[in-house]
Amino acid sequence: MNKRLLIVAHAPSDNTRILRDAVARGAAHDDIDGVDVQVLSPFDAGPDDVRSAQAVILGTTENLGYMSGALKDFFDRIYYPCLEHTQGLPYALYIRAGHDGTGTRRAVETIVTGLRWRAIQEPLICRGDYRDEFADQCAELGTLMAAGLEAGIY
Repeated sequence: MNKRLLIVAHAPSDNTRILRDAVARGAAHDDIDGVDVQVLSPFDAGPDDVRSAQAVILGTTENLGYMSGALKDFFDRIYYPCLEHTQGLPYALYIRAGHDGTGTRRAVETIVTGLRWRAIQEPLICRGDYRDEFADQCAELGTLMAAGLEAGIY
């Protein structure tokens, strides 16, 4: 049976859609078998999606030093339905930050700590003006998560 990687990413602009799509492309790399990738907007993802995933990648913009309202809405809807069912869930986070991303990171980490999810790496923070290398970094993040899931590391 294939494992499921859920990507929940807020992508309100062309650049953030490029990053979301890069994560998905990396996760669906040709060398990775046995991992199904599902990409959802935070508004479309719910508790059942999270409970049926073996790993999650979260993507958000930095909004006034906080996560996007869309990702906060996602957490508000899934927190209690998932709390007892997803402890130890491996996750990764990427942030598209116009400034430094620290407030956004702290906000997301506070919630996932409460959920008892397990970070597979430090958050990827794409800071400052948009650069094409952000997409490469996001693709690498997707590949890393899917490969680890395939290999049973996460």
